[in-house]
Amino acid sequence: VQLQACGGGLVQPGGSLRLSCAVSANIFSFNKMGWYRQAPGKQRELVADITAGGPSHDGITTYADSVKGRFTVSRDVARNTVDLQMNSLKPEDTAVYYCYADQLYIGRKYAYWGRGTQVTVSS
Repeated sequence: VQLQACGGGLVQPGGSLRLSCAVSANIFSFNKMGWYRQAPGKQRELVADITAGGPSHDGITTYADSVKGRFTVSRDVARNTVDLQMNSLKPEDTAVYYCYADQLYIGRKYAYWGRGTQVTVSS
């Protein structure tokens, strides 16, 4: 399984960015997909994730308290992507963002990570 992230960049405070992560397997083969971030000198933390759901129902989302109401995670079945729409960005959102996906198989979890993409929020 491969994950390919894109969409990072430099944005001013209050601006928006959209991250997208293409996954090399069918969305419904995954348990959860989402985004983590790591700022300099800090541990990697969960930003948001979404369960795969099914053909007739959406996945269940989880958000870090610091991004609730500003970020939206979604998965696109047709494009095989997991996306992160980031609005009202703050300087403290500056970090390397990593997309993530995991699969459950015979009682074990297999985790996959994409390469990070830099998001910088600065005036």
